[in-house]
Amino acid sequence: MKVQVCIIGGGPSGLMLSQLLHLQGIDTIVLEKSSRDYVLSRIRAGVLEHGFAELMREAQCGERMDREGEIHHGFYIAHDGKLDRVDLHKYSGGSSVVVYGQTELTRDLYEARDKLGGKVVHNALDVTPHDVASDKPYVTYRTGEEVIRVDCDYIVGADGFHGVSRKSIPQDKLQEFERVYPFGWLGVLSRTKPVSPELIYAKHERGFALCSLRSQVLSRYYVQVPLTDKVEDWSDDAFWEELKRRLPEKVAAELITGPSIEKSIAPLRSFVAEPMRYGRLFLAGDAAHIVPPTGARGLNSAASDIYYLYHGLLDHYKKGDDTGIDGYSQRALARIWKAQRFSWWMTTLLHRFPDRLSYDDKLQDTELAYLFSSEAAQRSLAENYVGLPF
Repeated sequence: MKVQVCIIGGGPSGLMLSQLLHLQGIDTIVLEKSSRDYVLSRIRAGVLEHGFAELMREAQCGERMDREGEIHHGFYIAHDGKLDRVDLHKYSGGSSVVVYGQTELTRDLYEARDKLGGKVVHNALDVTPHDVASDKPYVTYRTGEEVIRVDCDYIVGADGFHGVSRKSIPQDKLQEFERVYPFGWLGVLSRTKPVSPELIYAKHERGFALCSLRSQVLSRYYVQVPLTDKVEDWSDDAFWEELKRRLPEKVAAELITGPSIEKSIAPLRSFVAEPMRYGRLFLAGDAAHIVPPTGARGLNSAASDIYYLYHGLLDHYKKGDDTGIDGYSQRALARIWKAQRFSWWMTTLLHRFPDRLSYDDKLQDTELAYLFSSEAAQRSLAENYVGLPF
């Protein structure tokens, strides 16, 4: 089999790139190790920055997002028993975010690939890139007992943190930066009306909490927990009680509880691999970088990678101009490190660290007081939250 671009990973990043390139007449194949049902069962973030929403529309996948997605012009930070609102629309120059579940977004991308007859292979086992430093790279994968070879011009690794793509780059050619945080987020999805029409980020002496939503009938809530905790340690009742403790009394009183549809603990990590290109292999999304979910940058950072890759590959095939693909890593990393900074800042601002000093507590309180006394500080937060320009 011969294609122009072989994409490893059938999550939103890989599907988005495949869809955009297909619309421009560039032949791709997507190789995904899991089944479609498994991919669509993963519960992920749902806050889309302005640029991501525009990219969905350009990929002709934004109709349902625009119809069903929640437009949010702000969010709240709960602290010291009160709620302070960050006005994204006011302080970002009129921008906003779209709350639309990643599962639904991925479903839309799959349907778009199906409609165009896109090549998406599920249950592709033992996916392996070969000769990525040469001008004739190829990828092999196994289905049953058959090994299939895909010859291509370029390989895009969008296969996540544990995928094969980054591991295909020689260790002496790759530099990795990482910070693992000493806590995780226990998340619960429930078929209940959200407690607030906008997200609430809560800083509390017992730990961080977040009130989020997927729709007006589907809520997503989180509480900070030690890494030693297990999902089995937390009954639904225990979760709801702990969440209420961390919210202002008025919010807690209005919280509607119910059985959990899904419950999981996600560890928090910051990670960046440099460079994001080696020969004919490009890394994108979680294959190259991870952020804590506090600032809602994970999926959105992946979208900027796809934006740069798409335009770089488009210029290569349509104009014979390699400026975009040659500068991909440098350009993508410049934006990624800004997303890393913002996620680190939000995480440090709102969480209780187990080894904190009383000095650290005072700094957190002072940072929050400054934030809501300074329009410049709120403008900085807002422009990062809605998304820096691509």
